[in-house]
Amino acid sequence: METKLLSTDDESLEYAAELLRNGKVVGIPTETVYGLGANALDINAVGDIFKAKGRPQDNPLIVHISELSQLDGLVEDIPDLAKKCAEAFWPGPLTMIFKKKAIIPDTTSGGLDTVGIRMPSNKVARKIISLAGVPIAAPSANLSGSPSPTTAMHVFKDMNGRVPAIVDGGMSAVGVESTVINFEGDGIRILRPGFISKEDLTEITDNVIIDKGVLEQLSPDTVVRSPGMKYRHYSPTADVTIIDADADKFRAFISEHADSETVCLVFDESDCEGTGLRFINYGANSKQQAQRLFDALRELDEIGAKKAFARCPEKTGVGLAVYNRLLRAAGFQVIKL
Repeated sequence: METKLLSTDDESLEYAAELLRNGKVVGIPTETVYGLGANALDINAVGDIFKAKGRPQDNPLIVHISELSQLDGLVEDIPDLAKKCAEAFWPGPLTMIFKKKAIIPDTTSGGLDTVGIRMPSNKVARKIISLAGVPIAAPSANLSGSPSPTTAMHVFKDMNGRVPAIVDGGMSAVGVESTVINFEGDGIRILRPGFISKEDLTEITDNVIIDKGVLEQLSPDTVVRSPGMKYRHYSPTADVTIIDADADKFRAFISEHADSETVCLVFDESDCEGTGLRFINYGANSKQQAQRLFDALRELDEIGAKKAFARCPEKTGVGLAVYNRLLRAAGFQVIKL
């Protein structure tokens, strides 16, 4: 199969929408990461997403819409809290879990009776969805388990020959996948952290809980309602270990334990000053780290790194999303100093 790289002009977006209407899978830009889109209501098309990614069948997909009016046709009930969240954060990087209507196939929802819905803020993504005329199921457009893609070339590297087209919308503005929440009475549970933080959600309700699966490895038989909770994700070939330490202790640790095949993921070059070690700067603050993390993890593979030590990001605000992704990339290997 030839994979075409498309621009964002009207003709290209019409072509991408036509492919989606005809049951094909297309790489599309969003503000979070690039998605691998297909008609969420078409069992065969959704099945092709799983095949292209090599994704486990019980890992649910997020359904993307372009207008709030589409939500009623997909879900059974919209809690008042969800309406408040939609008013505050949609369009944007927030996915909400609802009881699904029968129109959503079990293939899309990973066999669950619930489904995650999101309205992206990326204008190209919403235009493609609108032109296609169907809701779009779209997990990250990478091979399952590898770092998520934040550029069209990341997608092309993973999906060349697997999908007919990829729309190049430039670099993703946010860089980590959406925050995923569900509703429990008057409370919100964060199943996957993202750019919309716990602190943001407490503006809607004081009752915001972070699910244990955000920071702990779940057992293989756990039923999860959000992607990114159970399986190893975002992993480069290199063996990654997070070093939870200040700059001085980090430098002391890598000076003692690193070798010639080690690369360090750092906030800035001073974290490795005087060590002579190779390093990749993945951002001086949480927002930069969110945008740069996946690119940095992919860079580890490009330079052939065998081992990586990563400085631990903050665990609040957007930093919690960065830490969550880095935890999974590291297979939960953390050394606290």
